[in-house]
Amino acid sequence: MAECTTLDSLLEMGFDRNRAEKAVAHTGNQGIERAMDWLMEHENDPDIDEPYVPPAGNTLGTTEEQSQSPTETSECTEFAEEGGDAKRPMTEEERKEQVKRLEELMKARQEERRERERKDEIEREKQRRKQGQELLQVKQKLQDDEMKKLADQRRREKMEDRLAKQRVKDKIARDREERARKFGGGSTSTGLSSPPSEAPLQSPLENQGAPPAKKDYDDCRIQVLPQNEANFNYGSTLSTVFKAQEPLAAVRVYVQMNGANGQDFNLITPYPRRVYTDLDMEKPLSELGLVPSAVLVVTKK
Repeated sequence: MAECTTLDSLLEMGFDRNRAEKAVAHTGNQGIERAMDWLMEHENDPDIDEPYVPPAGNTLGTTEEQSQSPTETSECTEFAEEGGDAKRPMTEEERKEQVKRLEELMKARQEERRERERKDEIEREKQRRKQGQELLQVKQKLQDDEMKKLADQRRREKMEDRLAKQRVKDKIARDREERARKFGGGSTSTGLSSPPSEAPLQSPLENQGAPPAKKDYDDCRIQVLPQNEANFNYGSTLSTVFKAQEPLAAVRVYVQMNGANGQDFNLITPYPRRVYTDLDMEKPLSELGLVPSAVLVVTKK
C-alpha cells in the first residue's frame, strides 16, 4: 500500500517513472519526503533517466507491481483495505491536496538546497581570496627581502670604495711627508706656485753643456685634457704641479676629486702614445718620463 502510494504520488507530481522508481527503491520506500530528497540530490546523475533495474533478490515489489498502471495502483489500495488495513483510500480532493503539499515541500527543499549551495560558493570564494592574499603577502615579503639585500650590497660597495680612496690619499700623504723629510722638507707651496719654466736664465753655452733631459727636477707640471668633455665636470683642462717622485696614482686621485663623475677612466700620453696601466700607478712621475712637464689625456674605459 505505502509503496504504491509513494510511487503514485511522485508520478502525479510530474516526476518521470524511471526517476520515481529509483527514488522509492534507493530510499527503501521510507516515505515521499525521503524520495523527494533523493531526487533533488541525484537530479544531475548521468543515468537518472535510465530504467531502474533492481538487483537480484531485491525488487521493487514484483515485476507485475513495477508495470502497474494507475488503475492497478488503485486496485492495490483496495486490496490493502480488504486485508484489514484501516486506512481508507484518499478522495480526489485529498489526493490533490497532498500533491499540492508535496510540491510546496519540494519547492522549499529546493530553495534550501539553493541557499546551501550559495553559502558554500560564498565560503569557497572567501577561501580563494584568502589564499590569494596570502600568496601576495609571500611575494611581497620575498621582494622586500631581495631589495634589502641589494641595498645592503650597495652600501658595502660604497663603503669599500670610500675606504680604497682614503687609503690612496693616506699613502700619497705619507709619501709626501717621507720625501719632505728625506730631501730636507722643501716647501710644497713654493713648488705649486713656481713652475719649472721660471728657472734662472742661462747662457746658450751653459744650455749646450747641460741637457734638460739629465737635469734633476723636484717638481712636475701635469696638464690634463679630457677626450670627451661631456663625461667630466671640469672645464677644458686641469693643470697642477706634483713632486717628481710622487706616483702616477696621485694624478689619478686628483682627476677623480676634480670632476671625474665617479666614472672609470684611463690616463694616456698622446705623443708618444702610451696607455698607463694599474702597475704604472705606483711608479714615480720621473720614472715614467713625465718630468718636468707632461700632457695627459683622460679617456673613458
